[in-house]
Amino acid sequence: MEADVAEGDVGVILVAAGRGTRLAAGRPKGLVTVGTGVHARPIVVHALSRVLGTRGLRHVVVVAPADEAGLQEMVDAVSAPAPALPGTPRAADGAAGPDPQGHQVVAVTVVPGGAERPDSVAAGLAALPAGLDVVLVHDAARAFTPAAVFDRVVAAVRSGRDAVVPALPVTDTVKQVTTDGDVEVVTATPDRAGLRAVQTPQGFRRATLERAHGQARGEARHTDDAGWSRLSAGTWPSSRRPPGAQGHHARRPPARRAVGGRGPLRG
Repeated sequence: MEADVAEGDVGVILVAAGRGTRLAAGRPKGLVTVGTGVHARPIVVHALSRVLGTRGLRHVVVVAPADEAGLQEMVDAVSAPAPALPGTPRAADGAAGPDPQGHQVVAVTVVPGGAERPDSVAAGLAALPAGLDVVLVHDAARAFTPAAVFDRVVAAVRSGRDAVVPALPVTDTVKQVTTDGDVEVVTATPDRAGLRAVQTPQGFRRATLERAHGQARGEARHTDDAGWSRLSAGTWPSSRRPPGAQGHHARRPPARRAVGGRGPLRG
């Protein structure tokens, strides 16, 4: 299928509405400071600085915690002066259009999120202005995803894909388990050759994402937008990241649990 989307019509929904429960930092995850000295900034600011390097980007909607205090903190964080990637002017008040030097300004707006991630993405999608036909959904917690990954996802959508999911091959041995008291019992070892660790940003034609969210209301909840898209379209292509392009996710390491086996284990 030939692409029918134009350059300069990219919008990004930067999801930063999480309460940070898994990170256990006592505040919304996007507002937790990462880095030291002059490089110390909230996670959402690190993420935004990389989002702003996306080619063809015109508008970013940051989805913040819904409570008044969290929302205001997020507005303050993304409005504060911070170095962006070269050649990417921005306007934190939501204004768009060229700046006095003739550079195209990327509008950045902040909206309150919802009770769950799908609600937050829907809020961000509703806030994107018309005319942005390529939409990327990115988790602010993946604050250090390289700009090249955003460009590859956009390019894949432009090539004619309705939905694109960046993914990494699974290198660890994965076990399927069931719970038996205080241990988990190994029941199977999936072939990791057919497994992928799904990442963000996830890219969509806007109509695809809007249709997916509209049709999936009331259905089983999914942890990412590719899940909603699959409900609507049945499947989706994945796009491998370039080597070394991991976008580390800010979260607290999970507690270790004992895993027992019945019968021989295979790697």
